[in-house]
Amino acid sequence: MDLATLIGLALSLFLMIFGIVWSPDKGLELTNINAFIDIQSIMITFGGAFMATLTQTESLKVFVNNLKSFTLVLKVMTVSESEIIHKIIDLSNVARKEGLLALEEAANDVEDEFLKKGILLIVDGTDPELVRSILETELSCIEDRHSSTFGFWEMVAAMGPAWGMIGTLIGLINMLKNLNDPSSVGPAMAVALVTTFYGSVLANWIATPVLTKLKANSGKETRMKEVMVEGLLSIQAGENPRVIEEKLKSFLAPAARAGFTEQQEGGEN
Repeated sequence: MDLATLIGLALSLFLMIFGIVWSPDKGLELTNINAFIDIQSIMITFGGAFMATLTQTESLKVFVNNLKSFTLVLKVMTVSESEIIHKIIDLSNVARKEGLLALEEAANDVEDEFLKKGILLIVDGTDPELVRSILETELSCIEDRHSSTFGFWEMVAAMGPAWGMIGTLIGLINMLKNLNDPSSVGPAMAVALVTTFYGSVLANWIATPVLTKLKANSGKETRMKEVMVEGLLSIQAGENPRVIEEKLKSFLAPAARAGFTEQQEGGEN
């Protein structure tokens, strides 16, 4: 579970509710929250935003899968670039000592399907350019699938405020029809505005943070797979493990490189 995402979502919701129910003069007034609960506004804003997004989605199955992607932001990526580099170096040592064919047995201990596929391509004697082409094509397809999910949440983020405004206009029209009753203007205006509130919440509390986190995770996954491609091709070319290490460390940030070197030296000791 990604605690940063969970804490961020929970605390932002808490602060929003606190701002609704807290009054500097009177303290907590829990009844204030009743003004922000309106079923009709919820149906217009959330229902309208998601149904408009569904209309622009390839299929219902894709729509459901994109909705499920929300759970991905709550998961921690257990593998890092440093761990991948360590794995590549281990594989390069095996190949250098025992030959490329020995990598087939080592592939049995590899969990990442992308890395395993590349290892088996090398073991089969596939031309290096073809290995690169196959792996980069698969990486491109992964990025395309991720882009489809990004587009879904971008659309939700855009549709939320738009449908909030539609709900507000509906409320204002209904309010203007009853101007002969001044006592109804205030409550009707509050209901009209709450749909705009829902639209902003949908866009800025859910859709945009989810989109940003998914993009960050996708970027990290892409970098790790690029490390795998470069590492595997270096192994196939018969490069020295030390040279491979220095080449792959260029993917790391300066602080991560220092930590990687210290970890490597500690392992050797």
